[in-house]
Amino acid sequence: MTEAATRSAYDSVAVLYADMFRDVLDDMPLDRALLAAFAEMTRDSGPIADLGCGPGRLTGHLASLGLPVFGVDLSPEMIAQARREHPDLSFAEGTITALDLADESLGGIVAWFSTIHTPPAELPRVFSEFHRVLAPGGHLLIAFQACDGDTPQPFDHRVTLAYRWPLDALSALLRTAGLIEVARLHREASEHERFPAGHLLLRKP
Repeated sequence: MTEAATRSAYDSVAVLYADMFRDVLDDMPLDRALLAAFAEMTRDSGPIADLGCGPGRLTGHLASLGLPVFGVDLSPEMIAQARREHPDLSFAEGTITALDLADESLGGIVAWFSTIHTPPAELPRVFSEFHRVLAPGGHLLIAFQACDGDTPQPFDHRVTLAYRWPLDALSALLRTAGLIEVARLHREASEHERFPAGHLLLRKP
């Protein structure tokens, strides 16, 4: 799936997507707890980027936890939604494969189900970008649909083609990019989800 196709697919559902998922964190206490831990670990470490921010729901949540956060998304329609719903926060169009950010400029990154459409062969490039823009000691929190086994599995995401990942396999890719795993969470699917979710918290040495 190309970035152009992913951008077009999300542009076409931006309003519906914002409406459907605006309050989804309300019913996910484990996710909120992990985000709260991430906020505590990164609060004094510099700017935080919500990469693949969509309509900004997570960006707003992170801001409510006291983080100096901004959002980046591939879809201009998603960015428009985010700016309407969170006019006090900063959002910009951009791609996770080539971030318009200086080296070592971030204290933290959240990639919340935003790498799932990236073809597996291209993920090392994305993770290298995450490593490049994180300052030493900075943290990455990544969430994704999880699966068993040793290899990623494609699935028919409601918007466009996506991939589920085994936690060990994705952690290994991130380790190759120079990031160290700090913690992980595997939880069963909620009533809003089709698959279990994986979460990895990593740190740049």
